Amino acid sequence: MKHAAAKNPEKAPRFWRDDTLPFIEARAIADGREVCYARHSHAHFSIGAITAGRSTYVHEQAQFEVAAGTVVLMNPGDVHACNPIDDQPWSYVMLYVETPWLTDLQHQLGFAEDVEFRRFSATHLHDAELFRDLTALYQVLVDEQQDVLRKQSTAVEFFSDLQLRLNPAGQALREPNFKLERAAEFIREHCTDLLSLDAICAAAQLSPSYLIRAFKQHYGMTPHAFLVNQRIQFARERLRSGQLIAHVALEAGFADQAHFQRAFKQHLAATPGQYRG
Repeated sequence: MKHAAAKNPEKAPRFWRDDTLPFIEARAIADGREVCYARHSHAHFSIGAITAGRSTYVHEQAQFEVAAGTVVLMNPGDVHACNPIDDQPWSYVMLYVETPWLTDLQHQLGFAEDVEFRRFSATHLHDAELFRDLTALYQVLVDEQQDVLRKQSTAVEFFSDLQLRLNPAGQALREPNFKLERAAEFIREHCTDLLSLDAICAAAQLSPSYLIRAFKQHYGMTPHAFLVNQRIQFARERLRSGQLIAHVALEAGFADQAHFQRAFKQHLAATPGQYRG
């Protein structure tokens, strides 16, 4: 079990993770004025609860104002950001759930096994019961007095209920664009390499002008921003295993540690050191 925070516990982001529950990670921010995110995405599913104050929530092409009591949801790959409003205080807790674990749970609940992951249509909800259950799950996870069985059982119960309440079987899926997805997959596979636009275009069989325009429209970020985001996700995995920050920076494809530190904080609103713990 591991908690990570900086020297000032009141303002630093706090991360929780446990080797016995590798499919889930938690984060808490006590003062959201101290953090600011660039638009980014994750390979995992994210769900959070605004516990105090208000903030601006950007999801794909839309923007909302969310307040205490709101639950926000982000499917794998959804481009999003959540930032302060006019330096007003706000706080939240967030859970990050590995997509394969959640997909397997969907299949156990009877969702079609030919669907890799059934996306949630809701982006944010003001649902008192869901908010209560989510914050209760967070408290169980970070409680060192709770045993593994209790934590696992509470997580399965919460996410099973979430699926059945919010994810009806007939929900429409995002219309695929196979060439753009091929471009995205090429970037994921080669994110630590020195990539060129020509290489991405060749892999996807698209012209540079179309790729730049359509990729941003589809994914909410340019191919370069998508590349940086993938490098950050790569770096997170390495940091979780305790590797040296300088080594991770180079392995992830950044020119130097300073570039890595800056990009990491833009994406996670925390330094690599705070995240690694």
